[in-house]
Amino acid sequence: MDDAWVRPYTPGLGRWLVIAWEAAALGLLAWSTVQQFDLTGHGVRFVACALAAVWVIGTGRILQMGAYVGPEGLLIRGLLRSRAMRWRDVTRVRLHRATYKIGRWEIESGMTVLIDCRDGTTVNTELWAQGIDFHSRPTVFRAVYQELRNRHIAAGSA
Repeated sequence: MDDAWVRPYTPGLGRWLVIAWEAAALGLLAWSTVQQFDLTGHGVRFVACALAAVWVIGTGRILQMGAYVGPEGLLIRGLLRSRAMRWRDVTRVRLHRATYKIGRWEIESGMTVLIDCRDGTTVNTELWAQGIDFHSRPTVFRAVYQELRNRHIAAGSA
């Protein structure tokens, strides 16, 4: 598969808020760990270095998350794993209105983009209308959805 992956949108500023929030949370975790276990010297350095490494790795993954397109297919990068699909293996790209049931109540969480594959599986994407990339940019969300659909249609007709 071709390695020329392009994200058809610019990431939202919300990603940087998530990264800052994680830095603060990991800082609080480091402080509470040092206080709880009465760490000094090498123990403090070890905790600080371990949590800094976790933050750097997590930051890299958060910045890379999203949907990438290429001439041969689609790459979905999540926080923990990535999945590449060829366009010919994709049946359709569709919008889905996600709702969650809690008892008798249904909570609507907005529109998300799903990928239906020929083998019958459905792949969730990181593309969510209320997510960190598109929360205040609904036109960008619709444009990305149309871009994915158009690329899929173009690959099917080629």
